[in-house]
Amino acid sequence: MTIDKSWTQIRKRSNSAVFWQGLQSFLQMAKPHVNDRGFIRCPCNRCINNIQHQLEVLETHIHRFGFMSDYNDWIYHGENVNAATSSNVPQPNSGVHDRDEMFEVLEDIISNDAEVDQLGSQSSNVQYDDLFTALNSELYPGVSSFSSLNFLVKLMHLKVMNKWTNKSFDELLKLLKLAFPKMDLVESHYKAKKLMTKMGLGYQSIHVCKNDCTLFWNENSTSKTCPVYSESRWKMQTGRQTGKNVPHKVLRYFPLAPRLKRLFATSKTAKLMRWHRAEKLTDDNVMRHPVDGRAWKDFDRKHPVFADDVRNVRLGLVADGFNPFNNMSISYSMWPVVLTTYNLPPWLCMKPEYLMLSLLIPGPQSPGKDIDVFLRPLIEELKELWESGIDTRDAGNDRKVFKMRAALLWTVNDFPARSSLSEWSGQAYKACPTCNKDTPSMRVIRKIAYFGHRRFLPSTHCWRSNLDFDGRTERKRPPHRFSSVDIMDQLQRVKSTILGKHPNYGGVKRKRDDDELNWRKKSIFYELPYWAEIELKHNLDVMHIEKNICDSLLRTLMGYPHKSKDTDNARRDLQNLGIRSELHLYEDGNRLMKPAAEYTFS
Repeated sequence: MTIDKSWTQIRKRSNSAVFWQGLQSFLQMAKPHVNDRGFIRCPCNRCINNIQHQLEVLETHIHRFGFMSDYNDWIYHGENVNAATSSNVPQPNSGVHDRDEMFEVLEDIISNDAEVDQLGSQSSNVQYDDLFTALNSELYPGVSSFSSLNFLVKLMHLKVMNKWTNKSFDELLKLLKLAFPKMDLVESHYKAKKLMTKMGLGYQSIHVCKNDCTLFWNENSTSKTCPVYSESRWKMQTGRQTGKNVPHKVLRYFPLAPRLKRLFATSKTAKLMRWHRAEKLTDDNVMRHPVDGRAWKDFDRKHPVFADDVRNVRLGLVADGFNPFNNMSISYSMWPVVLTTYNLPPWLCMKPEYLMLSLLIPGPQSPGKDIDVFLRPLIEELKELWESGIDTRDAGNDRKVFKMRAALLWTVNDFPARSSLSEWSGQAYKACPTCNKDTPSMRVIRKIAYFGHRRFLPSTHCWRSNLDFDGRTERKRPPHRFSSVDIMDQLQRVKSTILGKHPNYGGVKRKRDDDELNWRKKSIFYELPYWAEIELKHNLDVMHIEKNICDSLLRTLMGYPHKSKDTDNARRDLQNLGIRSELHLYEDGNRLMKPAAEYTFS
């Protein structure tokens, strides 16, 4: 039976009943030939049989973009199936798209959206039009193996890896256009970035009050003034009557859910996301990965439903301040908040390509106790990922859709950043978060000293009775281990705190009551339903501690005058404590002498 294909040549498709009837007949013929996921090759002028979609998407694409002009034998859609090797059938990935890996990238993105979110309406596919235009365009006449999109992606990757400035990138594009006038390439970095954002994984710009007290986000997104202190959202534009309003600060938020979904979009990374249970070596005496630790196992025991699905994501959060201008004479602190995925094997989970930037907190001051304001979008998304999850296509399991959930297991920081995130102050007499209210400390000259480390030794250890440490014998046991119930009981006694740095409100330093210990306030992390029960909430970055201790130790041993811990005040402290008399300062005429210590190499 001859199939009527004349409808594929109709150009005015919107009001053509013939085109509509022909399209419906084509879809009916193709319906028995979809794969087990309900997908089939799309013969529209944009996908050209290279990308698979569901039939609903095919209908929209063909009606919108038209039917391939050189697809005469419909072998992928039910016609003459045995003639799959027919010479007059255009093969997928032919012509300009030979060996162009961007087809696979776009197929992962679009098919995931189409399957999970049921995209396919005319409005929801508009974002991909420019991408397909660049993908179907030759970079240069006669170059059939390199599309314009592929070249641009590689060029942007070089820019990022080699830290090119936007201006240098614009100059390079101008040079390429001058040298190769027929090259199909964007004119500026702005247009290149605008095209790249259509591939997903962009960010949201959220305005911040100048006093760090609130975000102009969600219910406050349209407010012109701060809902807390009524401060203006915008900077004062002196000498300008008109123009665009400029916010005081802008928080960049990179949504987490689409980045986690992208990890399951390809079979390679989807398989790696199961490594922590499916492929890791089993050895109870060796810790190679956080999954071998007690905190991970305790979390699985308390949340068995979450632990049952190996694909549920375990996250760690890292935050710290840095000077973006690479100039220490400029006082400016910007805080990136980065998430890492512990489902991956240990040789990948800390690689740059698997670290996800979540927040970019603006300066110029460190957020301090107000960091909770900036963490709000991330915490809201983490709550949603824990409670309801998101539909995700698993490329490692026949592309089936599953409900992916995620949990934040802990943070990793240096000690000052830990104080900001945990809200347990790292200063004053109870600075130790582990010893808590039992922190042993004393006032010495110009600082607070923390001692009592001998309490961790066995009760019969000879150093416990040695008087050279602080002039006393040590009889105390190791500090009490505070449970989650103990911590929550302490937090119930902490008074509410006004956020922000307004000089008359949140910026005023509040004196804590004795029963508040060193808690400044209750951290926003406790809004996560599981956070209070986590055994290990905050990890200290060993790299920072090792470097600082090593520097101090070596400079003290070498007798380096400016960086040594063996200072004059340290010697006076020994004298005040009545210990190590051989190290006390003494006067020799008009000179103050410091005896050489036995531990120095000088």
